Amino acid sequence: MSANTPRQRPGAWEEAAAQLLSRTARDLPTGRHEYHKELLMAGIEQAQRTQQVPSGTAKARRPRLLRPAIALPALAAAVAAAVIAGTAMSGGDGDGPARLATGPALTTQIGTASPNGVSRLLDQVTLVAAQDDHPAVKAGQYVYIESKTADTFVKTVDDKSSLASHALHKRQVWYSPDGTKGWLIDPAVNDSPEGETLSLPDEKGNTPVAGLNHPSYDYLTSLPTDPDALLAKIYKETKGHGNSPAQEAFATIGDLLGESYPPPALTKALFKAAAKIPGVVTVNDAVDAVGRHGVAVARLDETSGAREEWIFDKNTHVFLGERTVQVNKAGGPEELIKPGTVLFTSAVTQRAIVDGIKQVPAQGS
Repeated sequence: MSANTPRQRPGAWEEAAAQLLSRTARDLPTGRHEYHKELLMAGIEQAQRTQQVPSGTAKARRPRLLRPAIALPALAAAVAAAVIAGTAMSGGDGDGPARLATGPALTTQIGTASPNGVSRLLDQVTLVAAQDDHPAVKAGQYVYIESKTADTFVKTVDDKSSLASHALHKRQVWYSPDGTKGWLIDPAVNDSPEGETLSLPDEKGNTPVAGLNHPSYDYLTSLPTDPDALLAKIYKETKGHGNSPAQEAFATIGDLLGESYPPPALTKALFKAAAKIPGVVTVNDAVDAVGRHGVAVARLDETSGAREEWIFDKNTHVFLGERTVQVNKAGGPEELIKPGTVLFTSAVTQRAIVDGIKQVPAQGS
């Protein structure tokens, strides 16, 4: 990601931004995708005129700002992050929509990866998942997920780019079982500290159908629990996305584990399906967003040089969180991102069922 990215041909900007938007659709109420696509393209046109890009979180996928879109040009990533979050193209001061504190790039020691032990570790993780007999979500209730998260992103101001990070912060999200109602509080995304609605339908009155890219709890209960059938469905529905079919399948499963509420039978199937994806490895030491050390199941994206890691407690094998670490030297426009850079990190701190939007478990019945 370089400072001269704004001088790329406009067609390349739009293509890259469209790719990012398709992957960041899950950061929004899914029905708002087309609406924000229009805002994104308008923002790109303005950035072309001003040659100045506000800070943003270059991330992707699912109904949350999560994994970095590190394979995309810095301008498109920064503009998309700002526009999708609903911020104005004003040049910014690097503190994000809700003035979230920023700092230097996040870094870590790169854990040693091994192709050995993947099946054994995922078998142990599956056994733990089998013991999690959490209740089903009923109509009128909400899935509540609380996490601590931070990220590193490229900040470009006055044609000068540098790496910066959003400070570790709390993220709270509520979803109804059918996915049509919800709320998000995340200072890296929201303009207001009160958060914003995720309720549907969208501005045009459309209620999108749930899918892998925007799953509701009800949708998750409909997925096959046979690992082979599940993996085949994931490959089919993510065909043409991401840098490779295997990487996109791994990333999709990771998203489902991180910020959703899959039934126990599906969780087990997801782990067993992951074991069948080529290139999956174990990492001897990985640290989640709140500093808990664990062992990880991971996969390296050969195109971007970044490794996505799912982190589990070394003793109990409980899922702790996930992170994306730059492992190999990035080339071209991503050269600012050095090996050891933590592009995204998250630790799940609570996952529960509550009876109302903006209600936390301590207040629930």
